[in-house]
Amino acid sequence: MKHIVVLTGAGISAESGIKTFRDANGLWEGHDVMEVATPQGFLNNPALVLDFYNQRRKQLFEVKPNSAHYDLASLETDYKVSIITQNVDDLHERAGSSHVIHLHGELLKAKSTFDDTDIIEWKTDILLGNMCKKGYQLRPHIVWFGEDVPMIEKSVTICETADILIIIGTSMQVYPAASLIHYVPQNTPTYFIDPKPNIDSKQHLTVIAEKATIGMKKVISLLK
Repeated sequence: MKHIVVLTGAGISAESGIKTFRDANGLWEGHDVMEVATPQGFLNNPALVLDFYNQRRKQLFEVKPNSAHYDLASLETDYKVSIITQNVDDLHERAGSSHVIHLHGELLKAKSTFDDTDIIEWKTDILLGNMCKKGYQLRPHIVWFGEDVPMIEKSVTICETADILIIIGTSMQVYPAASLIHYVPQNTPTYFIDPKPNIDSKQHLTVIAEKATIGMKKVISLLK
């Protein structure tokens, strides 16, 4: 089976109703990103940060995968498919994709503030006083600005084995995620889906200037 590697960003989840912050002057749901998405922000006001992600988690239960998520899952019938996403939602998994790597963490997990590797499933609010098994405060399992991206090396390894690359709903301007395209073998057929595509031209690149749901239909017909 050929191996399709898919890089997804906020644009694919936006059509399900999950808001992005980069579209609104760096504000995310009315908050300065530095207040709610940095280690310093958490240190300054942990209650605010926990509440912010508690609200995002609640919102996640109110939305559903869209046809682009389902179309990606359907590719597993004929291909090996690896999805590397910058999104912290679980919409890929809910649509049926079986191999998803979350570069920036997952809303439905919590982790210890003491031990980065102590990660647990968590589907309710995280409150001040919720502790890990060693007695340290829990925090969202989210990679904040300024933190290492632990899944990047595994993602590089996956990209090196791509036969086909699909990029959906990401500007490919945010590092280290944007660097992954450089690890895909040369001459790999690449499909870039974005309403406002901004990508350096490369050989074997097909640009589809559409939102994710329409773009995925076009990619599937091209693959056939």
